[in-house]
Amino acid sequence: MDTDTRTTGAGVALTADVALKADVAPKADVALKADVALKAACDHLLGLQAEEGWWKAELQTNVTMDAEDLLLREFLGVRDADDTAEAARWIRSEQRADGSWANFHEGPGDLSTTIEAYAALRLAGDPADAAHMRAAAAFARRHGGIEASRVFTRIWLALFGQWPWTDLPVMPPELVFLPPWFPLNVYDWACWARQTVVPLTIVSARRPVRPLPFDLDELRTGRRPRRRPRLGWEGFFGALDRALHRYERRPVPGLRRAALRRAVEWIVARQEPDGSWGGIQPPWVYSLIALHLSGYDVDHPVMRRGLAGLDRFTIRDERGRRLEACQSPVWDTALAVNALRDADVPGDHPALVRAGQWLLDEEVKGPGDWAVRRPSLPPGGWAFEFDNDGYPDTDDTAEVILALRRVALPGVRPAIDRGLRWMAGMASRDGGFAAFDADNTRELCLRLPFCDFGAVIDPPSADVTAHVVEALAHERPAEYGDVLRRAVVWLLEAQEPDGSWFGRWGANHVYGTGAVLPALVAAGVRPQRPCVRRAVAWLERHQNDDGGWGEDLRSYRDPAWIGRGHSTPSQTAWALIGLLAAGERSAAVERGVAWLVGAQRADGTWDEPYFTGTGFPGDFYINYHLYRLVFPISALGRYLRADASTDGLVEGPTAGAAGSSAGGPTGGSVDALADGSTGGSVGGLAGGSVGNVAGGSVGNAAGGSVDGAAGGFAEGT
Repeated sequence: MDTDTRTTGAGVALTADVALKADVAPKADVALKADVALKAACDHLLGLQAEEGWWKAELQTNVTMDAEDLLLREFLGVRDADDTAEAARWIRSEQRADGSWANFHEGPGDLSTTIEAYAALRLAGDPADAAHMRAAAAFARRHGGIEASRVFTRIWLALFGQWPWTDLPVMPPELVFLPPWFPLNVYDWACWARQTVVPLTIVSARRPVRPLPFDLDELRTGRRPRRRPRLGWEGFFGALDRALHRYERRPVPGLRRAALRRAVEWIVARQEPDGSWGGIQPPWVYSLIALHLSGYDVDHPVMRRGLAGLDRFTIRDERGRRLEACQSPVWDTALAVNALRDADVPGDHPALVRAGQWLLDEEVKGPGDWAVRRPSLPPGGWAFEFDNDGYPDTDDTAEVILALRRVALPGVRPAIDRGLRWMAGMASRDGGFAAFDADNTRELCLRLPFCDFGAVIDPPSADVTAHVVEALAHERPAEYGDVLRRAVVWLLEAQEPDGSWFGRWGANHVYGTGAVLPALVAAGVRPQRPCVRRAVAWLERHQNDDGGWGEDLRSYRDPAWIGRGHSTPSQTAWALIGLLAAGERSAAVERGVAWLVGAQRADGTWDEPYFTGTGFPGDFYINYHLYRLVFPISALGRYLRADASTDGLVEGPTAGAAGSSAGGPTGGSVDALADGSTGGSVGGLAGGSVGNVAGGSVGNAAGGSVDGAAGGFAEGT
């Protein structure tokens, strides 16, 4: 192998010995090609780094972002003709042959997305009798028309007189007065949902109508969905909504004024320095509308910051103008650092040092809404975006910790320790971890008529819990032993009967399984344990004939799609990372690596039109444009380092603690907890769950602590 020195696009010298020599790989021919592919991919990734040290690629979603941006600007009276034309060009380019618009690449047409795109194109001047508009209207009518669209779409239409406010669920602003212990208070909602709901209570109370110069009768069927008699909780909340409609006709004047004032204060207090709310589109646009209805002119500093911030989320290219729903620089940068370190790029490489310093500067040091559930927990951690100091999350925090510990940068230790303390303190009562809040699991919110789109609570998930476990296991397994052991129990109990894990923030079981396996092994669960073997078998069963892995986003609604889909670089990498962590050096691994090598582009990256990120399971999906690069780099790097480390992350003095018995300091080996999988799935229907009804739920209302359940379970097996 040559050892010449090349220069990356970033002007940083990268030598051939940055990647490990092929002679450590199990198959020399595949390893040689993998080594070449890895160096090319690293060069490409290094060339994408910003001068400030961060990485950020496009976060692509669907055309509702662009349609709602035009509708927002129309409502505020600031819509620009040139921007409208460019956005319309992008929206048209995404229309499917059947006239519809989908929520992800090659997905089925979506009724509500199609209606919003159609309305935006009418704003842009597209006539209703144009061929593409006739096709869209026909699709909408076939699928139930405006009458069958989701609540959020009908709210947008109500703003312009295209749907009656009286036929929408009521969300009264008085909600802001409910204390955190009371059901349906705003902190019962997930952070992204509460920031959307509070401004919508103002909109719901004001009920504005600003007519358009056209109507949308061609999207109507004239048939309202039949309402069957409802019982149980559904009937209760239906009756509650009818009562709220009656109250809305005659609210208590003083209380209503106070509620509207409090809601405005709540919104303004949560605007980020970049003008956003939570760094994401839904609360952002509804907050601007709510404040405008509350007397904030578009020239008010809060409104100016908000509109200017949206401009910074705008991408313009040859296909037109489009809006990112969010931006992911912290996440992208941490993933890039870990990928390059997996590829054996030295920790003192200038690009990694710059990235580490930028990540240090992004640490969240103040309180946020998370403190409502954890008031005594000191702040720490990292958020997803450039500016989102009110909402750090455990997922980003875990990934940043894993990255900072691998960079040769003085001064990282205090930030890592603060992040660990905050992250561990965000464990939910059942031992698992959610992204933004602890114990955000009250399901009453899901039963409201208002909630027909998106996840509105933030319960623990396997992928987030796995990332936290991995960070704790590599950093402070003794200090956080109890938290670690409870989280491992949660993961074992969450394993699906087929051996996989559900993926909340990535598609889907491939993502969940690829995240959990490295975490369990890092925490001390031996690869020979049945829970690991069952997961390995699941991954191998779902490998595509071409050697790659893929899982269609329809798997969130249709179990027939679980583990099935076109091979993609990111999902193939997730599967390989899981298999390599489990100690696999099988034909499946070789075929997966060969697929990645064969699919690589000449410039070192990969094409990935398919969406593999998840916003709201079943409703909203993301194509992270950096996933196609960072995860294959990690997979190829770990493949080539297979003889040096089981998971590609254990380094230096941490290796002994994390790789042997992370559970030792807790008073019992974490590895012993995995024994239960010999009798069936831990948490499966047949084998007896750690948290089943008979055995005592992990953190359930009846009692039975996680520790007690875990200890009894391990002892019983």
